[in-house]
Amino acid sequence: MSTLFERIGGADAVDAAVDGFYQRVLADDRIKHFFEGVDVQRQARHQKQFLTYAFGGAPDYPGRSLRAAHKRLVDDMGLDDEHFNAVLENLGATLKELGVPDDLIAEAAGIAESTRNDVLNRDV
Repeated sequence: MSTLFERIGGADAVDAAVDGFYQRVLADDRIKHFFEGVDVQRQARHQKQFLTYAFGGAPDYPGRSLRAAHKRLVDDMGLDDEHFNAVLENLGATLKELGVPDDLIAEAAGIAESTRNDVLNRDV
């Protein structure tokens, strides 16, 4: 069985998805304020590494944990479920625009959903 990373088109597909995703996010009034003052190109590189890992294209992720990376956003800026949902919506719309089949979008959404408690710094 191939990985989601392979089935969506590998590194080129992840690169295109992340680039399109950040265009959407930076235009989304619900969440764009979280990226004020952020080096978006650097952030996109991290996101590409993370999605490559999360979608099965790399054995590990060299970046900070999701909890550490989002703690300030939760504590200082109120990152919550509404914002997380907006991110999922933008990811799904980006993948749809790139022609990714619905079943693979659902699989990607499931992977993203599995990170909710870590991103929002919740105890489980």
